[in-house]
Amino acid sequence: MPFSFFFQKEVRNYVNCFVCCQSKLVAAGLLNPYRMKFAKKIVFWIALVLIALTFLLYVFQVDYLLKAVRTIYLNGHTTAFLSDYTQFDNRTISKSHTPQPWPLAKDYNTVKPTAELERWHKKIGTVAFLIIKNDSIWSESYYDGYQKDSKSNSFSMAKSIVSAALGKAIQQGKIKSLDQRVSDFFREFKKGKAARLTVGDLASMASGLSWDESYYNPFSVTTRAYFDDDLNKVILGQKVVEEPGKSYKYLSGNTQLLAMVIEKAVGKSLADYVAENFWEPMGAENEALWQTDHKGGIVKAYCCFASNARDFARFGKLYKQFGKWNGTSILDSAFIAKSTMPRFVASPQYGYGWWLCNYKDTRIFYMRGHLGQYVIVIPQENLIIVRLGNHDQKSTKGSPHSDDFFAYIDETYRMLGK
Repeated sequence: MPFSFFFQKEVRNYVNCFVCCQSKLVAAGLLNPYRMKFAKKIVFWIALVLIALTFLLYVFQVDYLLKAVRTIYLNGHTTAFLSDYTQFDNRTISKSHTPQPWPLAKDYNTVKPTAELERWHKKIGTVAFLIIKNDSIWSESYYDGYQKDSKSNSFSMAKSIVSAALGKAIQQGKIKSLDQRVSDFFREFKKGKAARLTVGDLASMASGLSWDESYYNPFSVTTRAYFDDDLNKVILGQKVVEEPGKSYKYLSGNTQLLAMVIEKAVGKSLADYVAENFWEPMGAENEALWQTDHKGGIVKAYCCFASNARDFARFGKLYKQFGKWNGTSILDSAFIAKSTMPRFVASPQYGYGWWLCNYKDTRIFYMRGHLGQYVIVIPQENLIIVRLGNHDQKSTKGSPHSDDFFAYIDETYRMLGK
């Protein structure tokens, strides 16, 4: 209610300003006084409608939509977008004190992207495309004003980062194992089906949570989580409605709850934990930003890690090398092996925070985010492909993997002469 009165005051100020401007226009002979009266009435009724709508948004507890309109729709978008991190509060993950630039291959950028690959880039708005062969950058292209240090939103690629943080917390003994119960950290999950929910269930998308994974429905819990300023409350209000640990169902709420568990277990913010255990030792060259629900709040762990193609690729290299970075073990190899294998036979496309695919008899695992953000790892070829962009192309063949995902692999192979 106080906000409603505040809003009325702001509208009154606007109306007074509008009337003042009209009076000056009338005095200057630029506006007919009869038309001014009509315009006043229109402004008055518009103000009443805005006040009423704002009041109703608060009454029905969907006032987060005000933030959605301001940050998304008023910026000309219908969904979250690559640079939307500039519209939110963020936690800063500082660049490494000992940056480790990627080496460039001897034949760096001597092979141009295929015509088909360029067609894909243009069609769905690629901003960065990177091919890393034998741990050296072999090909690198940027579009739409983006450069090697330009930040963009990871979206759900962040889920792989959270999974890595889980592995580290287990390695350090902060979390007992993938089988530790979520109820050990949050009493809200101590009853019924929720009492059997484990951190492994969260990481493998097998929680049974009552979550609506809808990105374009303004009233879905996913949308609320993106704009609400109390993400803890949103997540802890979720119920476990299906038996956990039985089957795969992709839900962003799983990762957010997992991140909250990790923070409790390690006693620090997830952003700081990732900075200390990954960003720093992997030699990230640029700072990253992780969106929060409010200033100083918790990160939106299921999404919204803003970085660049080169630094995102570091997680691909770490997992390709089974947790070792330049000879030093950062993450347990057994955890990585488990993460990049399916948990459920019926859902071979997902492990623990990583997407999985067997394509052309080749094992592939990858990070994946909304609108076609990818870090694709092909261990057999010692190959990492990074694509960042504005859109993706959903599968036209019923595959859990998007059409553009396969196109990036096929065209990379053609560039490499395979």
